[in-house]
Amino acid sequence: MAAQDLVGQRIKAIRRQRGLSQAQLAHPELSDSYVSLIESGKRTPTPAVLELLAQKLDCSLTYLVNGVTAEQMEDLEVGLSFARMALENGEVVEARRRYAELLADGNLLGLTALRVEARYGYALALEACGELGEAIAVFDELYGSEAEAMPQERKIAVALALCRCHRERGDFSAAVNVGERALASFARSGWSDELVELGATLLMAYLVRGDLLRAGHFANELLSAAETLGTSRATVASCWNAALAAEKSGRGEEGMVLLERALAFQSENGEPRNLARLRQAYATLLLRVRPEEAERARELLTRAQREHEASATSAFDRARTACVLAWAEIVLDRPDKAVDHLRDAMAQVQHTKSDLRPAANVLLSQAYFLLHQDEDAAAALNLVTSWLEDVPQTLKAAEDWMNVAEMRRRIGDDEESIAAYQRALACAGL
Repeated sequence: MAAQDLVGQRIKAIRRQRGLSQAQLAHPELSDSYVSLIESGKRTPTPAVLELLAQKLDCSLTYLVNGVTAEQMEDLEVGLSFARMALENGEVVEARRRYAELLADGNLLGLTALRVEARYGYALALEACGELGEAIAVFDELYGSEAEAMPQERKIAVALALCRCHRERGDFSAAVNVGERALASFARSGWSDELVELGATLLMAYLVRGDLLRAGHFANELLSAAETLGTSRATVASCWNAALAAEKSGRGEEGMVLLERALAFQSENGEPRNLARLRQAYATLLLRVRPEEAERARELLTRAQREHEASATSAFDRARTACVLAWAEIVLDRPDKAVDHLRDAMAQVQHTKSDLRPAANVLLSQAYFLLHQDEDAAAALNLVTSWLEDVPQTLKAAEDWMNVAEMRRRIGDDEESIAAYQRALACAGL
């Protein structure tokens, strides 16, 4: 229902409650026919007319426009602030609960801007809790029914989140489709910081889909756009993801240079949470490209951990850093320390559906194997298998099954290894 229809209905309902006719409400400033048109939603009253009608009806202008009292409006805004704060502080389960309560409040129905903000926040909280299917459904609805109510910046943010959720869920074709359609729609008038960030998310979708040629060309396009914009935000986003594209194409040292540039910009101009994430990404690439510098990578990750704690990042960011730190410890031949880090990572995401759990447990099985604790290694792999049974058959799932198969082979469980390889082939469509 249009906003003017809702305003008209409220005017009509309050007029009747006051026992007034349309002519009585209109006299002497307005005509009764004009009041009739307003009540039927055929005319949109000016702010001055709305204020006049609120005085005549003895109600607040806030209620007439939004359907809520000033006190109710304040309660909703405070509720949104607390939900947003919980999400920003990494309290994702609490954020999801608060946003759900707000969306269940009927007073939010006629408040378009607040309703859009609540639904967007709820979808982000669902994503942060690992409930990707539910998050995608809410983002899709926002992108559809609420599109007219959103400014372009918010539309881009929703498209970016949709692309990211599809990618993390393993539906790479959907991720690419969302990202490409959004860029085609919004980039007609040129690049912006928001569009470069959307492009960086799309670039990652190309990479995980295995489209390295397209990823390479698009990475150069993003770097060129960021150079033209000259902003820290665009430079960090483009260099960060272009570095991953370079490494995937066998140009690891080039990727290191790009990440070092992103780190320099982020250190000087960026906020602490992204700095911790970027430092973790740099350490991860360092382990891949220069494994002989594993000790340096471990130091960077330890620093990132401290930055995560100081800036109240999400449990998922802290868990990812702990997993990479465990990998560094394995490279340094300290599997016992790796086990400690991985237990910490799992504790961070134990009440969620995070896709981090399979990778963390495969890494845990590797640490147990190096400690000659094959039974514990097998138990960790059993957990991964139970989780993978319930996920869609995607390339992401194929990669997870391959990792399980390799570790099964290493601990001598040939029958389960063959079964896992077969599941990997099925997920890859082979």
